[in-house]
Amino acid sequence: MRVVASFLTALVAVGGLGYAAAQTVLAPQPPLELAEPAPRVPVAAPAAARAASGAAAAAPAAAVTQVDLAWVVDVATRTGIPAPAVRAYANAQLTEPASCEVGWTTLAGIGRVESEHGTIGGRTLGDDGRSSEPILGPALDGVGPVAAIRASSESSAWHGDRNWDHAIGPLQFIPSTWERWGTDGDGDGVADPHDLDDAARTATQYLCADGHDLQDGAGWSAALFSYNHAQSYVDLVHSFATQYAEATS
Repeated sequence: MRVVASFLTALVAVGGLGYAAAQTVLAPQPPLELAEPAPRVPVAAPAAARAASGAAAAAPAAAVTQVDLAWVVDVATRTGIPAPAVRAYANAQLTEPASCEVGWTTLAGIGRVESEHGTIGGRTLGDDGRSSEPILGPALDGVGPVAAIRASSESSAWHGDRNWDHAIGPLQFIPSTWERWGTDGDGDGVADPHDLDDAARTATQYLCADGHDLQDGAGWSAALFSYNHAQSYVDLVHSFATQYAEATS
């Protein structure tokens, strides 16, 4: 699996900003031209490793903190994931719907593929869950393997393009999807796709929305495929999620 991950990572790197640079994600819209059709090939659901809850966390004072600080530091050390990203994924898991078990490892797999946990291109991820520079995908102008999505005045405020939308933030949400699903994950009163705490919580809500059993391989694969129609994407997220689970087992 690690060999496959390395190969796929090389392919993704050609496109620039993770999978979202070439394919829009988390968007309830018609499939892109290069989307892979069903049938999907289910993979075994990666271990939904549980985060340790506690009263303290590596988060701003205004944040709603649940995950234990010592656990965050330990996982960050074992996996190489920035501590603020570990916190975001774990807190999102701890607030997932009762009937849905996403697992912080799955969120981390998505974060790794989409933006290297908010550090792509030499960026750093701050304690507030925000990257040192905003992360924007290419213009969704219908050229090449991307959908054509016109910007609105509201979406332009997120990315600055008056003509075309862009995927935004460390988990690369499309503005229209964020408008529908965006959630405040850190208790600061704002749902911001550039804030990984908010983005991770929103991704959890989205993945759980269709009632898939994410502890089952077919359900997990369907949930991942539902917002990025590429088997290679599902496989790559699975590879990283599995690696993170193994590193912390």
